[in-house]
Amino acid sequence: MAIAEPSSLAILRVHPGLADVSAKLFYWTATEHDLTAYLQQALTLVCETLEGEYLAIAKGEKGQWRTLGSSGPRRPLPTELLAEVLDRDLPAGEGDWYVAPLSPGSQSGEMLAAFRLWSKADAQNSKRRFEALSEWLRIGVEQIRTRQQERDRATRLQAILEIAAQWQQTHEMNPLLVQMAETAIRLLSAERASIFLWDKANRTLVGRPALGVEGGELRIPDDAGIVGQTVQSGEPRRVDADVAIEQREIDRRVDRNLKFETRSLLAVPLRGSSGELFGAFELINKIGGNFTDEDQEALTELAAHAAVALENTQELEKLLSTKRQVAEQAAQGVQLIGNAPAIVALRSTVRRVAETELAVLVLGENGTGKEVVAQMVHYHSLRRSEPFVAVNCAALTETLLESELFGHEKGAFTDARETRQGKFELAASGTLFLDEIGDMSLGGQAKLLRVLEEKVVVRVGGSASIPTNARVIAATNQSLADLVRARKFREDLYFRLNVVTLELPPLRERDEDVVLLAEHFLKHFSALARRKPLKFTAAAKKRLLAHDWPGNVRELRNLMERLAYLSAEDQDKLDAPDLAFIMSPGAARSGGVELDATLSEGTRQFQIEFIQQHIQRARGNMTTAAERLGLHRSNLYRKMRQLGMDVAEE
Repeated sequence: MAIAEPSSLAILRVHPGLADVSAKLFYWTATEHDLTAYLQQALTLVCETLEGEYLAIAKGEKGQWRTLGSSGPRRPLPTELLAEVLDRDLPAGEGDWYVAPLSPGSQSGEMLAAFRLWSKADAQNSKRRFEALSEWLRIGVEQIRTRQQERDRATRLQAILEIAAQWQQTHEMNPLLVQMAETAIRLLSAERASIFLWDKANRTLVGRPALGVEGGELRIPDDAGIVGQTVQSGEPRRVDADVAIEQREIDRRVDRNLKFETRSLLAVPLRGSSGELFGAFELINKIGGNFTDEDQEALTELAAHAAVALENTQELEKLLSTKRQVAEQAAQGVQLIGNAPAIVALRSTVRRVAETELAVLVLGENGTGKEVVAQMVHYHSLRRSEPFVAVNCAALTETLLESELFGHEKGAFTDARETRQGKFELAASGTLFLDEIGDMSLGGQAKLLRVLEEKVVVRVGGSASIPTNARVIAATNQSLADLVRARKFREDLYFRLNVVTLELPPLRERDEDVVLLAEHFLKHFSALARRKPLKFTAAAKKRLLAHDWPGNVRELRNLMERLAYLSAEDQDKLDAPDLAFIMSPGAARSGGVELDATLSEGTRQFQIEFIQQHIQRARGNMTTAAERLGLHRSNLYRKMRQLGMDVAEE
């Protein structure tokens, strides 16, 4: 039986002009990290390609439709047609509208709605183009969402480490409840939060902290409002601000007593280690909209940790255990893969250095994995259960540096609406990673040096000295010694940071690791893409080894991610033509050929330099260098003699 060609490939055969469009969409898919930004440019491109007036992605939630992204003058959505397509899970048209499920069979409720995209005379071809472009949009949306979810999950895990570190310092119930509520408000961007403990004997829920209530404690019947429903059912409940039927379930008596308006609400149950339900964790009024599925997942996870802390007097030991588990999970995802001698030696050095409190400076080109090395030092140290906080110094102006690193008090400057901890406080017992330290201003360097020497920070607008025991690991892709000589970097800070130097070699000097890393990343991303692991042919491996990798490991990782997601579904092997490298702006480097030389002499100079580079990459192994040049070793020696090169044949 013949296998049907994928529609997205078939449409390219009929309409080769779509190739540029597909290339742009897939490039944005591979490089964009923000879904809103992706939809803004992708929908505009698709709408222009189809010569339409309006194109939108709409999502159905609780009987209502909202627009996730659109292109063209906004128009009222055809809600009845959208509902019909949602029920049938098949494309349909009505009047000037044509609607298709963005992900058929997924139950996502997301529709691609188009207004006046084609004339009736060309409807069939336009429909095929529309379906192909819809498929490419679906791939982009799914992949960017997956990356966002992974980043959000990692952020939440790191936040829980910070939260657990704070909670373990508090042994009294009321301060602990306040800390939990404040943490939930900050982490999930809400206006208020309360923890309700269930007094079963009196059929009452006791909520703390309760702003505006005398004594800071709110008592309500255990079946009242959304929180009561959560406790009675043991299931999370959510109320959106724009759903009238849900708004009627809110207990407005509490709002009237507190002179407060509840617009949106999220409540999850609190369960003890035995599974017994003993209360609920509530958030009120999501800033900027409604609470999401991700918010519910995060609050559920946070509530699990809160329940452990509140359940009995052993909360400290249980929180420490949770911290260790989270740290171990994070540590498992941090690996320095490779068998190159430099990498093997680096792993050994990292383990020895990690056990000390020495300052570490990590050097290496962009994309070599400097943050991975810093994380390895952290997770192999005694600080592994404490926070690892990373700061990109290149992204901080001198005016923001002090607030970001040291924190600020409420009202310290115009936008300081609340007190904020700095990175040194957040990493007080853990590790502070200062990336791109060479780009820090001289004024910022002076302030950093003072903190490193005195081990205390003072928040902007404050006067109290806050001790910090954070271990500092710095990294740069520049030569700090050259910057010191150029008076762009303080010499005293240089010696303070440069106690131990860990240098990462570029990928072009790690030939034995290229295929190993490629297979590792390809296996990882194939699993995320829910497909069988792809394999490299011998020709593909040879091309991987021949590439110069100007973007280092980051470039290799990105290439493997693209291949895992964008290769044909029935493809099980990757050949050399599949490896579409992205050219680096610095890739076109001029060689040592003198422009005033004759063609013959220029050719000779190029051959000498080309052979020298291959010998250098092969670390002097002439057999390997000859194979990569497509020569027998004896012919390589003969060629070198003809060129007048030094030959030390074995």
